[in-house]
Amino acid sequence: MSTPFPFTAVVGQDDLRLALLLNAVSPAVGGVLVRGEKGTAKSTAVRALSALMPALDVVTGCRFSCDPGAPDPACPDGPHEPGAFETRPARMVELPVGASEDRLVGALDIERALAEGVKAFEPGLLADAHRGILYVDEVNLLHDHLVDLLLDAAAMGASYVEREGVSVRHAARFLLVGTMNPEEGELRPQLLDRFGLTVEVAASREPEQRVEVVRRRLAHDDDPEAFAARWADEEGAVRRRIVAARELLPSVRLGDGALRQIAATCAAFEVDGMRADIVMARTAVALAAWAGRTDVLAEDVRQAALLALPHRRRRNPFDAPGLDEDKLDETLEQFGGQDDEDPDPDPDGPGGGDGGEPPRSDGDGPRGDDAARPGPGEDAESPGNADDGAAQDGGSGAGERSAAPAAEPFRTKVLSVPGIGEGAAGRRSRARTEHGRTTGARRPRGTLTKLHLAATVTAAAPYQRERGRSGRGLVVRRDDLRQATREGREGNLVLFVVDASGSMAARQRMGAVKGAVLSLLLDAYQRRDKVGLVTFRGASADVALPPTSSVDAAAVRLESLPTGGRTPLAAGLLRAHDVLRVERLRDPARRALVVVVTDGRATGGPEPVALAGRAARLFAAEGIASVVVDCESGPVRLGLAGRLAGELGGTAVTLDELRADSIAGLVRDVQGTSRRTA
Repeated sequence: MSTPFPFTAVVGQDDLRLALLLNAVSPAVGGVLVRGEKGTAKSTAVRALSALMPALDVVTGCRFSCDPGAPDPACPDGPHEPGAFETRPARMVELPVGASEDRLVGALDIERALAEGVKAFEPGLLADAHRGILYVDEVNLLHDHLVDLLLDAAAMGASYVEREGVSVRHAARFLLVGTMNPEEGELRPQLLDRFGLTVEVAASREPEQRVEVVRRRLAHDDDPEAFAARWADEEGAVRRRIVAARELLPSVRLGDGALRQIAATCAAFEVDGMRADIVMARTAVALAAWAGRTDVLAEDVRQAALLALPHRRRRNPFDAPGLDEDKLDETLEQFGGQDDEDPDPDPDGPGGGDGGEPPRSDGDGPRGDDAARPGPGEDAESPGNADDGAAQDGGSGAGERSAAPAAEPFRTKVLSVPGIGEGAAGRRSRARTEHGRTTGARRPRGTLTKLHLAATVTAAAPYQRERGRSGRGLVVRRDDLRQATREGREGNLVLFVVDASGSMAARQRMGAVKGAVLSLLLDAYQRRDKVGLVTFRGASADVALPPTSSVDAAAVRLESLPTGGRTPLAAGLLRAHDVLRVERLRDPARRALVVVVTDGRATGGPEPVALAGRAARLFAAEGIASVVVDCESGPVRLGLAGRLAGELGGTAVTLDELRADSIAGLVRDVQGTSRRTA
């Protein structure tokens, strides 16, 4: 086994290391979510933590790591005889994002369960992680059904496996640690709230610190054992300090003054529910124990807030996590001094991050209430730019305007791809999935995962006499087993093709258009889609954002989108078609939904209308589902967007009809053709 990089050799990343150590001291804190760009030692630090965890006493031979002092009475390997135990290191179990449900929770032998009534159970990763660390790299990419299982286990401290009336339960209490790159998409709010603490990590901009990072990394790669030996003393000291802090933890006093500060802080920052208060209290106690104290001080409360609250303040996926430290200090000062043993809060206490300003600066995030945005006279309302023709006469550069702010987003109607797919689990279009309502049965391909009991019994019943059945039990053979086919929902690739030409900027239209696209992006986030963004203006089209799971990135690109110039509609459609062709090679099971946001005009290039029609018919010929969001306004309407929708083989909706609460009424499914060749 390779020698891991020592925890104490990690350069910088003070908040990350502190958060991990606090959970090692008190696993009740609830785990750590580590957010940051790639190459910032996230995984290195997490993997190194396991070497510092105190060893465990476990019942000898128990596959579920039962504590010999208090064994689980419902353990599948029990009941356990008292006295027999062994000591082993704490485990760190990694959950791959592509793991199956059976790999996570374990699997039952359905054939033996039906034929013999035997609960033959093979434990999964949750059993392996009991009393240890469960690590999920790229946790934001984890499939929804695995997220649901993690939420259940984290909430109940146990894992349940049920197959057609046969059930197994075992304890599953673990330290959940996840790492993620926000550029690749955000976490579901339910799982986000399950992480006790969160830290943001970034690579240092200090040359000397970067030099030291490279020096240590190269030294470890050249001779891992020698490098680890040089840090053995520091590792041992931290390990002993963790043990001492654990022993001190029950003696730490959380006074009424600290509790008032915790409650006031959570109320001041308007976090939902009471979990934040509880996590802050546990974190403050762990901080005091880590510092060798038996009383919680105001500086512990401050540090606990910086670790426990930022990810709980997000109201939608486009809000950047963060905490206003000035407001935090004011709250702590206002509610401090009510406990004689709590000193005044120290604004320079440990763990104040890197000392930089909180991420609430002007213009930060597409929906910040205080964000600095262009005034109404700076772009769309400028008298010299009001005429469509003037904006289109100068090619790509003429008539260009600064980015218009997006209007407030709204809840949109459901746009779905017709037919039944087999893509990744999500919440948009119908698909054959492992989860959902049962629609039929088939012979299993490989391992049986979802038994169709009625179909299995029907297949086995005619052969009972010739198989020599004599008792009440059903004689079942593997050929009789039937897999349930289920229908659920899949996530799609939603590719936005946005017209940013001069005609769209007229009459302040672009703000409403951006608000509509932002609303669709929010819907894509909730339905677990991938998104992409193609824009066209002037003489060409650009891929503003290749297909990604990060709707945040799409929102940022949309917010800064300038407008002006002619309308190369054909170029936009052809670029979108090329993006879909490449993405189909990468992920052939994920179906696409193309959302064209335009007024339908085509003015760029030779024969622009005819060329746009030919480009649109490519989508119709390949059966690509599409919808055109008609942005035409004013008393006189040309109906060009409707004609474009007809060429695409899709449907057109106006901005008003896109709203879920509009008078238009029923939810619109995308009317795409199904002429894709087999």
